[in-house]
Amino acid sequence: MVTTFKAGLIQTNVSNEMAENVTFVREQARLARAAGADFVMTPENTGLIGANRAETLAKAQIEESHAMLAACRAAARETGAWFLLGSIHVRVPGEEQIRNRSYLIDASGDVTASYDKIHMFDVQLAGGESYRESSTFRPGEKSVLAETPWGVLGMTICYDLRFPYLYRDLAHAGATMLAIPSSFTVPTGQAHWHALMRARAIETGCFVFAPAQVGIHKGSNRKTYGHSVAVAPWGEVLADAGGEKAGFVIADIDLGKVAEARRMVPSLTHDRSYQPPVSHKAVVARAAE
Repeated sequence: MVTTFKAGLIQTNVSNEMAENVTFVREQARLARAAGADFVMTPENTGLIGANRAETLAKAQIEESHAMLAACRAAARETGAWFLLGSIHVRVPGEEQIRNRSYLIDASGDVTASYDKIHMFDVQLAGGESYRESSTFRPGEKSVLAETPWGVLGMTICYDLRFPYLYRDLAHAGATMLAIPSSFTVPTGQAHWHALMRARAIETGCFVFAPAQVGIHKGSNRKTYGHSVAVAPWGEVLADAGGEKAGFVIADIDLGKVAEARRMVPSLTHDRSYQPPVSHKAVVARAAE
């Protein structure tokens, strides 16, 4: 198995109109491939970012005829690169909620794996900015590992980032690379983005790939943080697309660095079982008896 390759991370500023987003992704994919990318990746919500819940639900498409999925499959066939379609909104017949689903596509344009986002971004930020993904999306129920020509990829999406046990489980199961396509808010991005991405890489000894949305999104007025990054297992940021504009960055990947990092700090072999803590409420209740 070849363990070196070039990763191309496309940073997008999608609108609420899928056709123009398809055009941009196809163009950037060609450019990234021309720059040497063997594995091209896009962010969460690559298809579109809706103006509101009603529009997001209305514009979700079924998997079999999804315009962005079809475009990325065609781009893979055209360029000969592997693709990670970070996520699109998928309508499942018979379900009220939709899925936030990521796809791994091989160089022939075939879908080899898919993953539904497990953790829902239900938060209230300072300044009145709030999100309730669980009102629109049905959470996934299983973690996913996928084979690539270079190594094993653990597939996740955005808010999953804040649940480190998921990444440790993926690493224990064989992942040497982790995908975290994202649409991070600006306040959380400024505070946490680089720290968390580097932490997930360091904790697992994996490469982390996090293509991201950036800027103010036409049709929804949502603002995202950008800074698509590739992070090495020792925590070095190999590429950063910045927080100003859409485009792509290329990172040189050597999966030999995974074994090197895990050899120096073999924490994945040091897990121990332990008795979980007793909740403070339970202690107080017992003391009051």
